[in-house]
Amino acid sequence: MPLFRSSVALLLLAAASASAQGPARPRARDLGVAPGVFPPGPLNAITDVDGVRVGQTTLIEGDSIRSGVTAILPHGGNAFLDRVPAAAVVGNGFGKLIGTTQVGELGELETPILLTCTLCVWKAADAMVDWLLEQPGMEGVRSINPVVGETNDGGLNAIRLRPVTPAAVRSALTGASGGPVAEGTVGAGTGTIAFGWKGGIGTSSRRLPKSLGGWTVGVLVQSNFGGVFEILGVPVGKELGQYAFRRDVEGAQGGGSIMMVVATDAPIDDRALRRLGGRALLGMGRTGGFMSNGSGDYVIAFATHPAVRRRVGPGAPRDTMVTARRTLSNDEMSALFEGAVEATEEAIYNSMFRATTVTSRVGTVEALPLDRVRALLERYGAARR
Repeated sequence: MPLFRSSVALLLLAAASASAQGPARPRARDLGVAPGVFPPGPLNAITDVDGVRVGQTTLIEGDSIRSGVTAILPHGGNAFLDRVPAAAVVGNGFGKLIGTTQVGELGELETPILLTCTLCVWKAADAMVDWLLEQPGMEGVRSINPVVGETNDGGLNAIRLRPVTPAAVRSALTGASGGPVAEGTVGAGTGTIAFGWKGGIGTSSRRLPKSLGGWTVGVLVQSNFGGVFEILGVPVGKELGQYAFRRDVEGAQGGGSIMMVVATDAPIDDRALRRLGGRALLGMGRTGGFMSNGSGDYVIAFATHPAVRRRVGPGAPRDTMVTARRTLSNDEMSALFEGAVEATEEAIYNSMFRATTVTSRVGTVEALPLDRVRALLERYGAARR
């Protein structure tokens, strides 16, 4: 498929990517892999959090380009003028996550979140700033803190060509919507590798019972990391002979990175979001990741509840800085923590279950062999019927 340069063609490509994988590759839950105790939301996706939208542009050209952009928008309005509380959590900091210092200092997100390839983060950030400056109400803005994360897709992508263009970024931003989220070999997950198999974009959600607040937690991941892969405790990596340090133990190193985005509709502030984001790392650990030296393991967490948003600009209420806001107490956070762990674990599984085999001039990375995985789950008695 050629790499289109016009924004119109890129929009078509982004739309096509949403259905490119079709029903042939199931999600984890379709094979009985349903981690945890809480139920998912209706879509089992980050877009179950009211207002959250996702847009993706997939870039494939010849035998070289295997990359893309994934955009996560916290709500349907202007993210700069209607900011949400946010926090960034670093597991292992071998990465290029743009914008973290201001997020940490102010505890808020003022742009959408972009995910892309390592050498494209600055191009993506620049393109998003241009796009934001063009939006209504932004005429007097002289400072923007773009938040852009990455993983290194150089194992399948000609990353030195830095293929992400402004048109690709705009396509992901303007094409963002609620509803089902395309997973696997799509957007920023087009060229990624996880545990030696094809990685990609994955998402999941958890909805708490009314007795625990009824809040929703949604997670989206860009999986490109390594370790000793497990599914519900089943040692899939060991059983299939593909895991970190195999050359040393039997006679493969675990590296790479993962970006995790956690969203919730619960009314919590940036301090609580730092705690919530840290639990996503536990979900990653359940899949066998261990945050190797060369791994960039990051979480960005934000809350969308109207009561905790921070309006800026001429139309902002004058009392927003002093109005008391009702936020969840520390004692009310535990169920959200569990939801974040469960949703992260399942999102990683979905990123691999839905991914397809990809070939480039660098080589071929096979999709996770689901027939063998199914057999292992049955043998260990792990899958739900």
